[in-house]
Amino acid sequence: MPNVVVVGTQWGDEGKGKIVDILARDAHVVVRFQGGSNAGHTVVNGPDTYVFHLIPSGVLYRGTLCVIGNGTVVDPGALIEELDQLHAKGIRVGKNFAISQRAHLILPYHKAIDKASEQSKGSRRIGTTGRGIGPSYADKMARVGIRVGDLLYPALFRRKLEENLVEMNELLKRVYQVEGFELEKVFQQYMTYAERLKGYITETSLVLNKAVKSGKNVLFEGAQGTHLDVDLGTYPYVTSSSAAAGGACTGTGVGPTRIDEVMGVAKAYTTRVGSGPFPSELTDAVGGGLQERGKEFGSTTGRPRRCGWFDAVVVRYATQVNGLTSLAVTKLDVLDGCREIKLCTGYRHGGKLYRDMPADLDVLMECQPVYQTMPGWTASTTGVTKYAKLPQEAKRYLSRIEEVAECRIDMISTGSKRDETIILRNPLKPGRATRARSTKRG
Repeated sequence: MPNVVVVGTQWGDEGKGKIVDILARDAHVVVRFQGGSNAGHTVVNGPDTYVFHLIPSGVLYRGTLCVIGNGTVVDPGALIEELDQLHAKGIRVGKNFAISQRAHLILPYHKAIDKASEQSKGSRRIGTTGRGIGPSYADKMARVGIRVGDLLYPALFRRKLEENLVEMNELLKRVYQVEGFELEKVFQQYMTYAERLKGYITETSLVLNKAVKSGKNVLFEGAQGTHLDVDLGTYPYVTSSSAAAGGACTGTGVGPTRIDEVMGVAKAYTTRVGSGPFPSELTDAVGGGLQERGKEFGSTTGRPRRCGWFDAVVVRYATQVNGLTSLAVTKLDVLDGCREIKLCTGYRHGGKLYRDMPADLDVLMECQPVYQTMPGWTASTTGVTKYAKLPQEAKRYLSRIEEVAECRIDMISTGSKRDETIILRNPLKPGRATRARSTKRG
């Protein structure tokens, strides 16, 4: 059965939570492969709204195994809070949930360093969530990180924590003038977390590979977006992990030959949270309208998202580096009522036309968008579930996205609810296409 990776094609916040939630109906296993509680995946199920930060949204389906892979960083306090919120809504988490013992922990000093470092940067701020993600990944790469599995061995955990606190407390006090942390207090707090989570901690790479070998399908859930990938994104305005499809392998221990499809999620326009280049950004009333109608405020931080027209250069790059086999376009309904819609097909800088993203950040910062203007539509697309029911102008717009992004569209979201979706082809059921593969549609 197909194993599918779902990734964001822009700067995150594309609506991956809803897409993963829909696909999870046909998945045996859903696994998060990178990021931490800085992610915010929102799912609207009937009268209930769920915001997932660490737990895969597939937990809403009975019988679906949900896994936090080794490529994530785990704040155990935030995870327990999320488990409690699910329990309060009647969602029981038990044998259907597993955490990789190889995933790295977020400790209190990671959060303190994250916030203090960001504050000290002034105008050079990256726009982090302050949740300790970057410092935890930094410790991982420096080979001084503490892993989830270490919680199961109190003496080992205490020794590692004690060694790290010597350096971290010195850094906090001398560099950032922030008070450090007491060993015993942190140790006891994390032993409380260990008692609550110990039943979920296991070697998840073995679990995942066993599932694949037995014929079960695995849905790999990414956080953030391609252009926040630490290697491939708009560095340094990126996250601290591999948000592109390649991270699905290193972040779970499942080899690339086991991946069958990669679905990229893209909004029908573009948004970005935090600092960094954004060539198609709109700072006028049009951008404000997209922000208001799309309710563009971060589900994790509440920060307003910068809004702009769809950037084909951004998504085409994502198609290439992820090896996308299909796209899911979200929030099409937000464009309802626009008299005209612009689509960025390239950039201009210094008299040069760019059809592909320049790697030079200074160039990208100064690029001016090259737009194609298309007619909008006045009819409502909210809740439409059949492609044939879309306005003709919306169909033409989607066809143009397929052409410039160089990728077929398989799903179209027309609202926040599960059933407000057009499914042209389900990558977990590749034999059940509802239309021809051609991107030429009237």
